[in-house]
Amino acid sequence: MKIYNTLTRQKEELVPLHEGEFRIYACGPTVYNYIHIGNARPICVFDVLRRYLEYRGYRVIFVQNFTDIDDKIIKRANEEGVSYKEISEKYIAEYKVDAAGLNVREATVHPKATENIDEILSIVSSLIEKGYAYESQGDVYFSPKKFPEYGKLSHQPLEELEAGARINIGETKKDAMDFALWKAAKPGEPYWESPWGKGRPGWHIECSAMSRRFLGNTIDIHCGGQDLIFPHHENEIAQSECCNGVPFARYWMHNGFITVDNQKMSKSLGNFFTVRDVAEQFGYEPIRYLMISCQYRSPINYSYASLEQCKASLQRLYTCRDALDFSAGNAVDAPMREEVKAVIDSHVRAFCAAMDDDLNTADAIAAVFELVRDINKLVLTDAPIRSETEYAAKIFDELTGVLGLVYNRKENGSLDDEINALVEQRTQARKEKNWAEADRIRDQLKEMGILLEDTPQGVKWHRA
Repeated sequence: MKIYNTLTRQKEELVPLHEGEFRIYACGPTVYNYIHIGNARPICVFDVLRRYLEYRGYRVIFVQNFTDIDDKIIKRANEEGVSYKEISEKYIAEYKVDAAGLNVREATVHPKATENIDEILSIVSSLIEKGYAYESQGDVYFSPKKFPEYGKLSHQPLEELEAGARINIGETKKDAMDFALWKAAKPGEPYWESPWGKGRPGWHIECSAMSRRFLGNTIDIHCGGQDLIFPHHENEIAQSECCNGVPFARYWMHNGFITVDNQKMSKSLGNFFTVRDVAEQFGYEPIRYLMISCQYRSPINYSYASLEQCKASLQRLYTCRDALDFSAGNAVDAPMREEVKAVIDSHVRAFCAAMDDDLNTADAIAAVFELVRDINKLVLTDAPIRSETEYAAKIFDELTGVLGLVYNRKENGSLDDEINALVEQRTQARKEKNWAEADRIRDQLKEMGILLEDTPQGVKWHRA
């Protein structure tokens, strides 16, 4: 597998530092509100990365943090007259609801910044001792100019970075480029004791601390959105490598931006949407489909039309999978035809080739639809063969499982039993020539969003 490494600006062979195992750190949300659709993209994309590596036989240790102390969290807490912890815990819980809805698997570890203060203090102290950081009136700042490789991730020369730097009101740093590792507590703010007085961690240091604690000094892959390249990830590299004396991350992966109707998403433009609000209208799965519908580094345009297209594409997948179950129940026992197996296996190879090419989920999805086309043509025949329907279903489930799609079939198990019972009642009514009862059941199923199709093999049903 090759991935585009932001650090080197080229595709590189993905080789784990530890044999058979990948250690991945993904920047998680600052928990002061519901996640928006821009947040949904990295969590869906890198969930697919994790699933694919596991599909290929690797063990994956996946760490995604929660920033649970921050200016925005404190501001929200003050506005609502509650503690910062009430705000952060509330929105961690809400994040988990949305992540589950998007079929994003829980991380191996979900560390919180406030639970890693000792690790943070250890790194800050080390950076001061080594001369890369300094204390100033209770604040501690890192000096990027003392790290010769500063700017290597964003590929910007020091002079350009320096031109955009500034000193904000209340900051006591020596140079405009210096950034805070530790912030002295202001009156009324939450704080922790430190060698430099009461305070709280800066944003960048949190990830360096949590990554080191749970994954070690050097990790395989660090990932996040393009907006984090500078300054967040650039600063993580500087403080981690100066503290630990070894490379911080071997590969850096960054997903592209999301626009809304071809405009940048922003609250001021009124085109800012939370995942929760969109899911209430369209469901979660079309959002996940949209997030992985193109190669992860490319931009995505969000619109109602695009979500409707995603819903239609998902319906094709569900229809195929339901038809496989139906055919298996009406199939004959016979050996699988070699030509059918060869065609199905060719789509697996195409799927893996796409995913091996910098996680190209767009082409991987195309391979799944090619599989669906040939399942419809070769497997779902008037005389289905059980071994073929079972093998096709197995491959279909594996590939859509890597993408994290077609996951609502599991949730609909009890509903499917009810539908099948009604279909049986209708079939019996037709046998008894009780057409009124048969029509009543058909109408009942239609109100439930279920459409029926009478075939020579029996009645098929699918969701509208």
